[in-house]
Amino acid sequence: MLSSVLLRGHLRDPALEGVSITVTEVRISPDLRNATAYVMPLGELTSDAPHAPEVLAALNRSAAYLRGQIAREITLRHVPAIRFVYDSAFESSARIDTVLLRPDVRRDLDNQRRDSDEDEDSGDGA
Repeated sequence: MLSSVLLRGHLRDPALEGVSITVTEVRISPDLRNATAYVMPLGELTSDAPHAPEVLAALNRSAAYLRGQIAREITLRHVPAIRFVYDSAFESSARIDTVLLRPDVRRDLDNQRRDSDEDEDSGDGA
């Protein structure tokens, strides 16, 4: 629902002009009164990307308006208050990939795999 409201592009904040937002996850509190939307500007995979802080601030400024737009489209007793935070999952994933591709780590992983295969082969001696 939030993605479709953002897709319409009716937000008038200059920081959001021409910016595509990716909503990766929305977590709603158990009492359904608060929602945390994990977002990132499309194509910006790091939180220190030039537009990320501005976009987050603009989204949080527009949260009440977005809440109202969502309320018009769905029937709920209470539409949750929305807080936007930067989703760093892609950044973390990229960092892990970089570590796993390092030659010393690849060598250690290959050695561990080889040792594991040898242990399985020697365990059949029954």
